[in-house]
Amino acid sequence: MRFRAASDSALLVYLGDEISLQVHRRVLALLQILQQERPGWLINLQPAYCSLLVTFDPLQIDHSEVEAAVRKFASHLPETRLPAARMVEIPVCYGGEFGPDLQEVAVLHGLPAQRIIELHSSRTYHAYFLGFAPGFAYLGDLADEIATPRLATPRKIVPARSVGIAGKQTAVYPFATPGGWRLIGRTPLRVFSPEREPMEMIAIGDEVRFRAISAEEFRALESP
Repeated sequence: MRFRAASDSALLVYLGDEISLQVHRRVLALLQILQQERPGWLINLQPAYCSLLVTFDPLQIDHSEVEAAVRKFASHLPETRLPAARMVEIPVCYGGEFGPDLQEVAVLHGLPAQRIIELHSSRTYHAYFLGFAPGFAYLGDLADEIATPRLATPRKIVPARSVGIAGKQTAVYPFATPGGWRLIGRTPLRVFSPEREPMEMIAIGDEVRFRAISAEEFRALESP
């Protein structure tokens, strides 16, 4: 583990240096331990690919004391058992009006558009963390054959529920927001709803699969 002060009331804990399931499971295990122990000085926990941001009350404790406490909690990582991952299926209508970048992605990789769809929908993705917008889950890892850089110029508006790829990541935009990911499809489902419990369809640690559907099925499944 490595530690770095992120502010006067936050400590960033690194549990590895690479984006991998092995490292991320260590992040999830430490997150679980701290959530269960919930020391009185703890304010918030923000997990990411390889790190956990620990926000604390600086009137109760300082950075060195938080580091010592986290090291003590982390001694239990080897015996910590994570719950079985939940599987989430996301139907997607690829290409056309729903995936305006699909053809360009196909050209960039010298593959037929149908092959891009097959490669994207044939994998099981891991939800590494949520960020950027409520319900926006960073999913990995995309097949090497279709790993694609972000757009040089981001769109001012990405339609809600669009499915995008960037680097070796894929994600669903929960709202209409600016964004630079390559859009290859759209889901008819609402991946985030403040009226629902839980509000987000995908949670950290979930396993996610995409299922290709027709435009007709999209219309039939479309959430209001």
